[in-house]
Amino acid sequence: MTLVPILLIALLIASILVFRSVARRQRRKRLLATPLTQEQREVLDNLVPIVRRLPESLRPALEGKINLFLDQVTFHANGLELKDEMRLSIAAQACLLIVNSPVWYETIRTVLIYPSSVLTGRKVHDGFVVHEQDSHLAGESWNRGPVVLAWDHALQGGIDAEDGYNVVIHEFAHQLDSLTGHTDGIPILRKGQRYSGWEKAMLDAYHGHVERVESGHHSLIAPYGATNHQEFFAEATVTFFEKPRALKREEPALYAQLAELFALDPAGWN
Repeated sequence: MTLVPILLIALLIASILVFRSVARRQRRKRLLATPLTQEQREVLDNLVPIVRRLPESLRPALEGKINLFLDQVTFHANGLELKDEMRLSIAAQACLLIVNSPVWYETIRTVLIYPSSVLTGRKVHDGFVVHEQDSHLAGESWNRGPVVLAWDHALQGGIDAEDGYNVVIHEFAHQLDSLTGHTDGIPILRKGQRYSGWEKAMLDAYHGHVERVESGHHSLIAPYGATNHQEFFAEATVTFFEKPRALKREEPALYAQLAELFALDPAGWN
């Protein structure tokens, strides 16, 4: 093959790639500017009432990101009928975390939904001995996806916005955490947000939380947060959205770091 045909083929391939890239950007821009229907808004008011507290100025951004999320993510239901209300509820809860953030769930493409808690076999290391241990999971998040959710927990977590339990927010906090390449409780920080401030606030709060849990004392953040740093970040994120005033009062430094990360102040929402 002579040089000219090779160059023409290369030019054609490059043109196709550019066209696809431009088309994707235009589609993304269009989705982000598309509002939800009135029917969809009514579904969210019933299934995810926390969105009613969101400042009016942020509602268009939330609705656009929900549309983008639903366009990007494929939902699979196992053992139950997949309904639009389920997809909408999960998308809204996930997008609440990034409603005022430039960060996006770049790697998530699949959400698996089960009717209730999933029984999984896990290997637990005890020195040189490995035990098989069954556990019931309400949710699970993998680096680059998928996210696995038990619908009964996801539904209840969305409906009750003040109990400090939300499996969708928890698992998508892990997704944000993993965007750095490691799920370790250190997500991509906000531009200008100092790592030293984040580390001190998170570690001080984490160690205090572990001490309270191990001594049997009450803790505002769910006890599961004492498992490790990444679970603490996920549970602290849930508390930030569902019990913001109490978190700001009891853990002001932690609240301030989360407020800077998400660029949100839920303690001040009506």
